[in-house]
Amino acid sequence: MKIIIIGAGIGGLTAALSLHKCGFSPVLYEAAPAMAPLGVGINVLPHAARELIELGLSEELRAAGVEIDELVYRNKWGRQVWHEPRGLAAGYRWPQIAIHRGELQMLLFRAVQQRLGVDAIRMGHSLERFETEDSGVVAHFAGHPAVQADIMVGADGIHSMVRRGLYPQEGPARWRGGFLYRSTTALPHRLLGGRSMLWAGYASRKFVAYPIRYDAATGNSLINWICDLGHGQQEREAPPRQDWNMQADREKFLPAFRDWQWPDVSVESIINASGVVYEFPMVDRDPLPRWTFGRTTLLGDAAHPMYPIGSNGATQAIIDGRALAFCLATAKSPDDGLHRYEEMRRPATARIVEMNRANGPDQVLELAELRAPGREDDLDALFPHAERKEIADGYKKIAGFDPATLNARESFDPRPGASSGP
Repeated sequence: MKIIIIGAGIGGLTAALSLHKCGFSPVLYEAAPAMAPLGVGINVLPHAARELIELGLSEELRAAGVEIDELVYRNKWGRQVWHEPRGLAAGYRWPQIAIHRGELQMLLFRAVQQRLGVDAIRMGHSLERFETEDSGVVAHFAGHPAVQADIMVGADGIHSMVRRGLYPQEGPARWRGGFLYRSTTALPHRLLGGRSMLWAGYASRKFVAYPIRYDAATGNSLINWICDLGHGQQEREAPPRQDWNMQADREKFLPAFRDWQWPDVSVESIINASGVVYEFPMVDRDPLPRWTFGRTTLLGDAAHPMYPIGSNGATQAIIDGRALAFCLATAKSPDDGLHRYEEMRRPATARIVEMNRANGPDQVLELAELRAPGREDDLDALFPHAERKEIADGYKKIAGFDPATLNARESFDPRPGASSGP
């Protein structure tokens, strides 16, 4: 069975490795002329780390990132709102890894070339159009011959040409006015405990920071940070695509965080010591009623772009890739496999998109701000600990990383004679 994947991002590369492990020989087509380690930091949550480790990438993943063992939520005064262990410290069988997005993509890229061969990734192939039928797909690329395949997987991101071909009237991504300002800062020390994720503020003014690289020889840490500013409720037209990932002037957002100075963290100092700052609109898309048309389906941000809340974007793309391979390998037919894949993943990811629009686990910060906005307000009385725990636990269950459930779930590696998903 000939399978082509459009897009060599994290989701597409994971899908290729997963399909190869199941006995297929997929080929990826990537529009960029060359692969480069772009982006900033991301978190690979335990349910995604499991999938990469089961693909044999444990050593590479751990070497490239930082294992996270705690999450700390604080209000704007620096007071702790919520704290929980993460990764192995939380009882998962797999770690949580904070890593540079480009480092993870290059790690996966090298693994695909080593296992599938250098010809398994065709760079400089920009999809122009395609025809999908019950028996296969024909993909047309700018400046290259058309390609016929039994299955085509659209893993080409939030600006997906495959999704646009399936939903030509959908229009641009949804935007409610907020921007993310992102960069990295080298610190001569460890932030908090050195393996901590810090979330501070509330929905319309939030600061996030976590380490993505640690030098044991020098004690230096590379910190990924995000300033989330101006997230509103009214939908508006998203900025043109060419204005995404633009360099930003710190004065556009730094004044909103200047007074966030706590005994162990100075937000202003972290921002001022950073490299180039990039600006991204806070966007997503509505969940789709259907991913699969004939022999074409969607995966990752092409299928379910979501607000970057709860660290679930790349994680869900990784799980998509593994689930797709499992379903195709254990199905009676390609059509049955695609149907089972969509049945398994589309409702699950739609729930996460909707929850992230309602602040996801970050709702604890929003409620803390609404109920106890003053420095001296009695947070414990106004926002009981049990209610905070309910929000955190509920998100884990919906996003698929409740520790007990994940630890007990069977692997996506097909068992001999398997015919149903885990």
